[in-house]
Amino acid sequence: MPGRRVLIDLAPLRRSRDFRLLIGGQLVSTLGTQLTAVAVPFQVYRLTHSSLDVGLVSLAQLVPLVLCSLYSGAVIDAVDRRRLLLAVELLLAASSAGLALNADLGPALWPLFVAPAATAGLSAFDGPARNTIVPNLVGPADIPTAAAMFQALFQLGSVVGPAVGGLLLAGAGIHFVYWADVVSYGAAVLSVSAISPQRPAAGAPRPGLRSVVEGFAYVRSRQEILGAYVLDVNAMVFGMPRALFPALALTVFKGGPPTLGFLYSSVGAGALVGALTTGWVHRVRHQGVAVTVAVVVWGAAIAGFGAVRSLPVALGLLAVAGWADVISAVFRNTIIQLGVPDRLRGRLQGFQIGVVQGGPRLGDLEAGGVATAFGTEAAIVSGGLLCILGALALGRVLPGFRSVALDPAAPAGP
Repeated sequence: MPGRRVLIDLAPLRRSRDFRLLIGGQLVSTLGTQLTAVAVPFQVYRLTHSSLDVGLVSLAQLVPLVLCSLYSGAVIDAVDRRRLLLAVELLLAASSAGLALNADLGPALWPLFVAPAATAGLSAFDGPARNTIVPNLVGPADIPTAAAMFQALFQLGSVVGPAVGGLLLAGAGIHFVYWADVVSYGAAVLSVSAISPQRPAAGAPRPGLRSVVEGFAYVRSRQEILGAYVLDVNAMVFGMPRALFPALALTVFKGGPPTLGFLYSSVGAGALVGALTTGWVHRVRHQGVAVTVAVVVWGAAIAGFGAVRSLPVALGLLAVAGWADVISAVFRNTIIQLGVPDRLRGRLQGFQIGVVQGGPRLGDLEAGGVATAFGTEAAIVSGGLLCILGALALGRVLPGFRSVALDPAAPAGP
């Protein structure tokens, strides 16, 4: 029966040609991006033998990401979003080409800071522009399902990309991995060029400080939106130990590139299972409570991961964490998409990408610093526990988020 659906609903794909094109091109591009996400920290650790340096690479990405995410939404709300996406995808391909050339000619360490930083800044335009288009392609009733489908796409890339990336690093070499990412952006360019124009809403403001301030004022006035941001920051800063994966793969689990790929992909594997079994999410009305519970589960799984030395058990706990993370992401995206009018959607999506991608980079720095001072296991366990405490505390101080109950049939927020 439809009311008891468990598997993800594919109806939006059948109903919208443009949505099919958008999600198909993004799938290929995501796979390539995940290859590079494994290659960069591995190459940095191989050059420096320092988990702190791996964390500093993420910190270098944080500044352009945050600065661009503050302004990107104002641009997205004011221009044709399809044309903006095309330009951004071409620039992202050029950034990955820079990493490939560095691997061919060196490698030097500094490009491993500069190119990912440029990619981070561009991603502040790419993801929000794509997410802002989605409600116009599928309609309000399908927004929770569309959010789940994008999560399934991303998590499929997170599973396949790191696992294949680890194998390619050990076999074809790091040069091949970077060039494969360059080629993958071609699929995104072709798919975006084939969708219909995505012009801004009527009366959209010009990009500028006033437009950015209006977006911040809206977030401050809506606890349900603010809570969706800060709970994710809490989970990623304290409970995201990915900067420690290279050290864990080589020292604790006594493996190499394939083990590193499995650590990265296990989070995605759990998230993929979660995303593919989200046929029930449209029936949940208390989205704030659902996010809080999911973040608590994430923190508990990460704390358990830090306490074990068995690779199969560790991968299983990371999969549980990934499942919880994707459930949180689906409900957070639903809150933001359903609670925001189209005239503000680009700006709030810009803020969201700063949170979603900036949080893990702060988490990389936090994990690398704590691991350097107190050890890898202590950094992971303490981070998971702090994540749980933070989620429970935020649920109490933001009652508007805790009680949010949005109906897809209702109009977006004022």
